[in-house]
Amino acid sequence: MSEYIHTSISNGTGLIVLDRPKALNSLSLDMVRAITQALLAWRDDAAVDAVLIRSSSEKALCAGGDIRFFYDAGKTTPQGGSALVEDFFTEEYALNHLIHFYPKPYIALMDGVVMGGGMGVAQAGPDARVRIVTDKTRMAMPEVNIGLFPDVGGSYFLSRAPGALGYYLGVTGVTINAADALYAGLADHYAPLADRAALDALLSATPGVDLPRALAAYGAGHHAGDSQLAASRTAIDRHFSAGSVPAIIASLQADGSEFAAHTLAVMATRSPLMMCVTHELIKRGATLDVAGCLRMERALVRRNFEHGEVIEGVRALVIDKDNAPQWHPATLGEVRDEMVQAMFAPVWPGYAHPLRHL
Repeated sequence: MSEYIHTSISNGTGLIVLDRPKALNSLSLDMVRAITQALLAWRDDAAVDAVLIRSSSEKALCAGGDIRFFYDAGKTTPQGGSALVEDFFTEEYALNHLIHFYPKPYIALMDGVVMGGGMGVAQAGPDARVRIVTDKTRMAMPEVNIGLFPDVGGSYFLSRAPGALGYYLGVTGVTINAADALYAGLADHYAPLADRAALDALLSATPGVDLPRALAAYGAGHHAGDSQLAASRTAIDRHFSAGSVPAIIASLQADGSEFAAHTLAVMATRSPLMMCVTHELIKRGATLDVAGCLRMERALVRRNFEHGEVIEGVRALVIDKDNAPQWHPATLGEVRDEMVQAMFAPVWPGYAHPLRHL
């Protein structure tokens, strides 16, 4: 078990606490394994009626995968641990699948930063999920910023967001707040920080079997405020339904609004190739089930590391911190469709896919 994951059972609730505050609870392979082991043990345990996952800190539920590990392992050889990258993504995506289909209520307190892999451990399926956001929630699928793509099932849940919101959130990687998360269907209830003592009391005093109903009643009494996504929805749907990233850019360039200018500035910093890959990923994800999406993402991760875009993105953002990634290709105009399609080329025959048993 990981030193950064604490598990316990109380009052019919299995509690998982992420406790790696200095790294904003970024997931390591050991952490993925510890969460998986707890969920497997509790799945058929009559003493556990619900699961609650939360952080030891209000700063972050989870900021994603440990991207420094991705860089180090991605740059080395099997003798240096490069195979651990393969293990990490296989086991992380298997965990995402386990959470989506968990047979008991799965409650995620999405406090602080909830990004990338943090979304993966928070976004259970419709039969299990109870997702709570707060004033401090900062949610995103920001992978295009480091030359990756929205994984951990992002191709599934982003492709099912209302209108073109999934394309907008995935292709730009922008950060949203509690009101936006609720509007986009990525959260269920809002809990104000000013009332945190009451929420904590409810979570500890309510039997696990009654928690979903109690939280729904609690959430009904609190309003997160107005959503900026809602205010920009007409523009988002118009531009991000354009059919391709170049078409989205052209549509935004023809719009003189502040929203368009800001969005263009954000997209100018992202990997051109991975924006196009993300657009294709979300389009394909709309036709796949959860397992199909995770298998597609698993193959795409391999192609991404082979290409090296994520290695360069992490170098620029985390290692050298020059914030000047040398994307390949460097411009959107150089991205050809065959480059995008090549990223989706099968890596394994179906019978050998590491997630074939999902």
